[in-house]
Amino acid sequence: MQLNELKRKTENKDEKRVGRGGIRGKTSGRGTKGQKARAGHRIRPDIREQLKKIPKLRGRGIGGLRTIQDKPLVLNVASLETLFAVGDTITPKALLERGVLHAKKGAAVPKVKILGGGELHKKITISGCVVSKSAQEKIEKAGGTILVV
Repeated sequence: MQLNELKRKTENKDEKRVGRGGIRGKTSGRGTKGQKARAGHRIRPDIREQLKKIPKLRGRGIGGLRTIQDKPLVLNVASLETLFAVGDTITPKALLERGVLHAKKGAAVPKVKILGGGELHKKITISGCVVSKSAQEKIEKAGGTILVV
């Protein structure tokens, strides 16, 4: 076997040589005139095609669906059960000191919302936090209190 006798395993469809004489003649299957009929033609992608692919947000602008309010950091009642003892007062500052929550950039003490996930059996006092209805029921059922500041 010689190097000039090697054959490709699959036919290369991209390397179709057009316009070298032979049975086609005249335009050799290129049609007539224009950029595509020329040798070495290359059609560059139009910027308009790229712009058409960008989704239209219809007037909301960049980040228009984001809220401008600060979202509170959430915490479940079950984590309060494991982290605090009976009679402790829970504040956002106390949660920061225990390492339960991390303050957002630029805020000294974060806003905290306590949700009703899990069970609570300890009597605790909560101040300075927003509490959901289900969490409020569980805290009051365990004998705890919620101070609104």
